[in-house]
Amino acid sequence: MGHSEPEIKEFLKARRAALDPAEVGLPEGIVRRRVRGLRREEVAQRAGISVDYYTRIEQGRAPAVSDSVVDGLARALRLTPSEHTYLRNITLPRRHGRASTDPRPRVRPEILRLLEAMDGRIPAFVFGPGMDVLAWNRLGARIGLDFDDMAEEERNGAFLIFLDPRTRELHPDWPEVADDTVAGLRAEVGRTPDNARLCRVVHELRERSEEFRRRWEAQAVQERMRGTKRYRHPQVGDLVVTFEALVLPADPGQTLCTYTAEKGSASERALRALAAGLEAEAGAEAEVLGAAAEVPGAAAEVGAGAASV
Repeated sequence: MGHSEPEIKEFLKARRAALDPAEVGLPEGIVRRRVRGLRREEVAQRAGISVDYYTRIEQGRAPAVSDSVVDGLARALRLTPSEHTYLRNITLPRRHGRASTDPRPRVRPEILRLLEAMDGRIPAFVFGPGMDVLAWNRLGARIGLDFDDMAEEERNGAFLIFLDPRTRELHPDWPEVADDTVAGLRAEVGRTPDNARLCRVVHELRERSEEFRRRWEAQAVQERMRGTKRYRHPQVGDLVVTFEALVLPADPGQTLCTYTAEKGSASERALRALAAGLEAEAGAEAEVLGAAAEVPGAAAEVGAGAASV
């Protein structure tokens, strides 16, 4: 993917178009505007740079853009902190070369033990580049879709939102979730434009989903590291959970995401019910294995069947 001239141009044009001249104190002028938003010269004036320099930046022809100029553009365009960071990332000098071809990252045993320790109390996942789902605990899978039944390539949060119709039933606020997913992917592109997996995810979604393509072209950027999500669970009804995304410093590109419910709430009781169901299933499985152990040769057959589920 890489940072390219079209990427910078489309982002700055979209942010210019999103601003109402009246809201930033600019007069309508004698000549009626042909397009909505701010003109290049107006952005340049507000940022304290020449029109020629701003034009070269927007066209991707500026070899190096200083932090002070990026900060000025962020103020001029009223960028959010996430958009400000994204602009800084895409205007950095590009490193020429092939995109990275790192294999799908594996989760460290210590993190897997942490997921297991939280199981039964806190649904948790580990996400990798391009929103790949790398690891999860049983309660995490129970509040959403069963990742054990999916091929590795399909275990991707963005793919599931846009390509799996079940997520529209699972998420009552699906349009908002879809917006956040695209905005989060674009923020990730700003940080790691040459990640091969991230590139494949974005390209495939642009080809396969009109909903994704329309949102991607809107140039929204937002990295949500905490917030609230709603689920419409087929077994326990509506769930409202708070999520926290914790970057794992020792594991570049990996994020641990946990979900909790307000103490004493209906959602907390629903999570407890799901956890109790998991314990009951584990107890039933243990009984089956125990009974099979008493029958010569049966334990190995039952154990092999359980492992394949």
